[in-house]
Amino acid sequence: MLKKNFRPSGLGFLWISLLVFVADWGTKTLANAHLELYMPVSVFPCFNLTLAYNTGAAFSFLDNASLWPNILFGLIALGVSIAILLWLACLPRAEKSMGVGLALILGGALGNLWDRVRYEHVIDFIDLYVRSWHWPVFNVADLAVSLGAFLIVWRWLALKK
Repeated sequence: MLKKNFRPSGLGFLWISLLVFVADWGTKTLANAHLELYMPVSVFPCFNLTLAYNTGAAFSFLDNASLWPNILFGLIALGVSIAILLWLACLPRAEKSMGVGLALILGGALGNLWDRVRYEHVIDFIDLYVRSWHWPVFNVADLAVSLGAFLIVWRWLALKK
């Protein structure tokens, strides 16, 4: 009887969030241990590893020396994480692209939240550039959030058609 009432939900995608969190934590730990702050290490053309500390949002938005953006973005990440967990709980398991997108965002949000709580800043290290123009330094969590948002928008646009 219990099996009849059980409906697989989007919570089955939480393994993706865990994978993102672990990958983010591991790469940040390696970057923090082996790179010097703001000293780029060339990997190949258009790609450096550059350790940077960010108190702002993704891609260094509102990054400055004060603590208020760190607290604000930490609270936003916590609220978004709770909302995503509730959304996943209500989402049918068959909604794969939405579930994967939400799980990627959750893993990234938790990865950066962990840094904010532990270090009072987020560890960034991926530095992409073309000639002298550099994209703001970012990390695996930022990449996961961006990819997750893309999947959700893509799914939403597909539903609109």
